[in-house]
Amino acid sequence: MAVKNQVQLIAYPDSLGGDLKCLREVVENQLVGICKGGIHILPPFPSSGDRGFAPLTYKKIEPRFGDWQDLRGLGEHFDLLIDLMVNHISRQSPYFQDFLKRGRRSKYADLFITLDKVWPDGQPPAEHVAKIFLRKPENPFSTVTIEESQVEETVWTTFGARDWSEQIDLDVHSPITRQLLTDYLTFFHRQNIKIVRLDAVGYVIKKPGTNCFMVEPEVYDFIDWAIEVAKNLDMEILPEVHDHYSVQASLAKHGYWVYDFVLPMLILYTLVEKDSRKLRAYLEHCPRKQFTMLDCHDGIPVQPDLDGILEPAEAGRVVELCISRGANLNRILSESHKDADGFDAHQINCTYFSALGCEEDAYLAARAIQFFSPGVPQVYYVGLLAGENDQAGVLATGEGRAINRHNYSIDEITHAVQTPVVQRLFRLIHFRNEYPAFNGEFIVEASTDSELALGWKNGQAECRLSVNLEKNQPVIHYIDGDGRLVRYLV
Repeated sequence: MAVKNQVQLIAYPDSLGGDLKCLREVVENQLVGICKGGIHILPPFPSSGDRGFAPLTYKKIEPRFGDWQDLRGLGEHFDLLIDLMVNHISRQSPYFQDFLKRGRRSKYADLFITLDKVWPDGQPPAEHVAKIFLRKPENPFSTVTIEESQVEETVWTTFGARDWSEQIDLDVHSPITRQLLTDYLTFFHRQNIKIVRLDAVGYVIKKPGTNCFMVEPEVYDFIDWAIEVAKNLDMEILPEVHDHYSVQASLAKHGYWVYDFVLPMLILYTLVEKDSRKLRAYLEHCPRKQFTMLDCHDGIPVQPDLDGILEPAEAGRVVELCISRGANLNRILSESHKDADGFDAHQINCTYFSALGCEEDAYLAARAIQFFSPGVPQVYYVGLLAGENDQAGVLATGEGRAINRHNYSIDEITHAVQTPVVQRLFRLIHFRNEYPAFNGEFIVEASTDSELALGWKNGQAECRLSVNLEKNQPVIHYIDGDGRLVRYLV
């Protein structure tokens, strides 16, 4: 299939109205013409944690969200993108529960990574552990006691708390894991899924003496395998990797779709500092076969994504401004990945509208820059509705990322779509979805440092975005169907 170069919506299955039926009603009645590029539905599966990202299985939908018939119905009208957590599965899954009961006698035992698979004696040297890119304190391991034998087994668990992980890593070298992933991809195809995001794919290779993140060339071998399986099912694969921007460039050189995780923070920096130089330089060379976003269910990436593009002091100014506007932070845990001065901002938890001080012109300028940048633009549902920080959600859940995960009732959606800022955003999305120049040639035009000018040309269709950074004023000029030059004040 061909990925549509139009705006995609990102939403949880219950974030717009409460379930998948409501989601369909909202996109068909209140978001008409908005999601022409499709919908990325964040994990709708039964899950034991991380709001869907610790799935028990992929063959069922969490009953309170609906069922597969609801998703198939959506898929009749919109290209659907869904996640496959290739690095891990839930601790509560039947596979790991059988392992907990039977240990290595379990028929699923080879799904998981006992430490002797990585270090033959099962004892990782301290210097090896110190190199691992950590997503939980101290080390990426969990020790469990097997019910039948009372033997302790230590398995790899990249994500989780110090002594507990709901996400158990999978051994992607194992034939049983490859078969399980193949079964899931085949099942997705039958459910009318068009794009599969390989969530946390950067962590799948565990190799002694490395940081166990984006280990080359083995990680590319795995992605190639997944792409080949999906290709035979007429589906696209999107690797999801949070790391230094050079990693996205490397993925792009292999011909993969990539995420532009640099753009959100770099646009913030550009608008805050009133200086387009770094953004212009980046856009000249960034990957073209990519998905772009400004906000998402996690946060606005800072480190290591933008290391070398923004200096710690430059990034720090934006981080502090966001904190003053209510944001909180996910921090770098690995000492080797922190800045020499201790700067450790991994992601900013904040809605994008709040990050810009709820200034409508600045927000529309940010979206216009995103839509004019190379790539398929994704818009997270909170950003689509110009949502502000949900501090009550943080207090209720104890989860910092809940600040940008508000669940909207139908009444809240109806109110939000009628606000001037959302109406302006909708008009901009319609332009991005319909104007043919975006399938042509991208141009970063010469400008002063306090301005930004981006253009697209495709045959007779031409459009140009100019942003006065002093005033946060975005203006589009384009050639209409009659050959006339039209000025569109965003």
